Amino acid sequence: MNESSYRYRNILRSTSIMGGAQVISILASIGKMKFAAVLLGPAGVGLFGIYTNLFQTAAAIASLGISNVGTRQVAAANANSSELGVARTRRALFWGALALASAGGLIFWLLSGWIARVVLSDSSLTNDVRWLALGVTLTVAAGSQIALLTGLHRVTDLARINIGAGVIGGLLGVLALWLWPRQGLIVMTLITPLVAVLIGLIFVLRLGRPTGSHTPVHQMAEEWRAMVRLGLPFMASSLVTMLGQLAIRTLVQRGLGTNALGQFQAAWTIGMTYLGVIVGAMATDYYPRLTAAIRERAVAVKLINEQTEVALLLCAPALLGMLGLTPWVMRVLYSPEFEPASEVLRWQLLGDIPKVLSFPLAFVLLASGAGKTYLATEIFGMGILVIGVFIGLPILGVKSTGVAFLATYLLYLPLVWWLARRRIGFRWTPTVRIQALAVVAAAVAVDIAARWSDPLGAGLGVGLAVLFGIGALSRLSAVVGAGGRLGRLAAIGEKAKFKLARRKMNRD
Repeated sequence: MNESSYRYRNILRSTSIMGGAQVISILASIGKMKFAAVLLGPAGVGLFGIYTNLFQTAAAIASLGISNVGTRQVAAANANSSELGVARTRRALFWGALALASAGGLIFWLLSGWIARVVLSDSSLTNDVRWLALGVTLTVAAGSQIALLTGLHRVTDLARINIGAGVIGGLLGVLALWLWPRQGLIVMTLITPLVAVLIGLIFVLRLGRPTGSHTPVHQMAEEWRAMVRLGLPFMASSLVTMLGQLAIRTLVQRGLGTNALGQFQAAWTIGMTYLGVIVGAMATDYYPRLTAAIRERAVAVKLINEQTEVALLLCAPALLGMLGLTPWVMRVLYSPEFEPASEVLRWQLLGDIPKVLSFPLAFVLLASGAGKTYLATEIFGMGILVIGVFIGLPILGVKSTGVAFLATYLLYLPLVWWLARRRIGFRWTPTVRIQALAVVAAAVAVDIAARWSDPLGAGLGVGLAVLFGIGALSRLSAVVGAGGRLGRLAAIGEKAKFKLARRKMNRD
C-alpha cells in the first residue's frame, strides 16, 4: 500500500468510526428533540436552544481555550514520543481544567440573576439559569477529557463517549421531560454533559497514571503559561462564535417571538447535526495529524486535499438528499408546526458546501498556533452572520438566518484559502476542484427544482444523492485500494453506473 492510500485509509477509518458514533448520537438527539417538539412546541425548542447556548458560551470563556490548546500540546508531545512530556501535559491539563471548571461554574451562578434579566429579559428564569452553572462546570471538564483523548488519537474511546452521551443522555432527558414537562427542560439540557463527563472519566482512568511519580509545580506552571498564551485567542474565537449565535437567537426572539426562535433552532440543529459527522472526524483525527505535519508544507498540503476530498464525498449524498426532502425532514423530525423552518434549512444546506471546503483550511491556523489570525477570521465570519441577520430580519423574517449563513461562508472560504495559501502554499488539486463544482451544480439544481415543485425536488435530490453515493464508494475504494465490504459495495456501484449508462445509450 502506498503512502497516499495509507493516509486515505486512516482518514476513512477515523471518519467511519466517529461518523458511526455521530450517527447514533444524532438519532438519539433527533428522538429527544422530536419528543420536545411534540410536548413543548416551537417555544420549548427555542428555550432549550438558548439555554444550551448560554452555558456553552460561559464554558467557552471559562475554559480559556484549554480543549484546543490541550489537544495541540498533547499531540505535539506524543508525536515526539516523549512520555514525560505527555505526562507533564496531562497533569497540567487536569489541574488547570479543575480550577477553571470550578471558577467558571461559580461565577456563572453568581451572575445568574443578571443573565436572566439582561440576556433572557425574564427575571423569573433566574432559578433555571442558576442550574445552568452546573452545565458550565461539566462542559469545561468534558473538554479537558476530550482534549487529552484527541491528542493521544484515541478515536475509538472518543466514539464511545459520543455514543454513550448521546444515547444515555437522550433517554434520560426524554424521561425527565415526560415526568416534569417544565422542570424537565433543565434536566434535558444538563444531562448530556453530565453523562459525557462520567463516561469520559472511565476512559481517562483506563490510560493509567502519567509516567513518573509527580510533576513539579514550576514545570506545570510552564505548561499553564503556554496553554493560556496559546489558548486565549482560541477562547476568544470560541466566545465570538457562541456570542454570535446567542446574538442571533436574541434578535430572532425579540424581533419575531419564541415560535420563530423555535423554527430557527430546528433548522440550525439539523444543519449542525449532520455536519457533526465530518467535523467530529476532523477534530479527532485530522487536527492532531495536521499539527504533527504542519512544518512539512508538501505533506500538509496533501493532507488538507485528502481530508477535503473525503469530506466532500461523504457530505454530498446526505446534503443533496436533505435538500430535496427538506419539507418532509421537518415534519418527520419535528412536527408540522415546524414546516416554515424548511426555507431556513434550504439556505443553510447551500451554505454547508463552502463551509465543508473551509473547515480543513481553518485547521491550518489552529495547527500552526496562529491564534490571533484564527480569532480574526472567526470575528470576520461571525460578524457577517450577525449583521446579515440584523439587516435581513425585518425584510425576510426568520429566512434571513439561512440567507446570512450562506453569505457568511461564501465570504469566509476565500479568506481562509488565502491565509492557507500564504502560510503553507496551499492549492486545491484538480480532483477536489472538480468534485466541489459538481456538488455545487447538483445542489443548485435540486434547490431550483424544489422551489418549483416539492415532489420534483424530492425526486431529483434523492436521485442525485444515490448517484453521488455510488461515485463516493467507487472513488474511496480506488484511493484506499479497498477490498472487503467497501470493495464489494464499490463493485455494485460500478455495475449500477454501467447499467444506467447502457440504458441511456439504448434510449438515444
